Amino acid sequence: MATWLLKSEPSVFSIDDLQARGTALWDGVRNYQARNFLRAMQIGDDALFYHSSCAEPGIVGRMTIVRAAYPDPTQFNPQSPYFDPKSPADSPRWDSVDVRFTEKFSRVIPLVELKGMSALEGLVLVQKGSRLSVMPVSAAEWRAILNAI
Repeated sequence: MATWLLKSEPSVFSIDDLQARGTALWDGVRNYQARNFLRAMQIGDDALFYHSSCAEPGIVGRMTIVRAAYPDPTQFNPQSPYFDPKSPADSPRWDSVDVRFTEKFSRVIPLVELKGMSALEGLVLVQKGSRLSVMPVSAAEWRAILNAI
């Protein structure tokens, strides 16, 4: 099984929203590299939930991939902020996955703390200028993050 980190702005979709729903569509990814990571996800993979663009960006919990990549329905909805008029229905550009809530951490593991962890030096999240919303997490990085809780 692979492990991942997925970012969301809590004002759009938060760990609390996922906990309330139980299972949700992870949609709106509009970066080709991030989309390719979504396409690599398998049912049963674990993922970290990261709150971005907020007062305290950081890792807030865990979730599990419960449905592998499929066409993101928001790309076809003109009322959606993620609408893509150039995405053909017969060969969609964008994918989504379904995730299930696993746990909310007792504290946020803030970005500043993650950047200070030597075990995470290779994690895309802590690289200068990184804005990728979906990324792989190695087994060693996963253990280091969970040990920080």
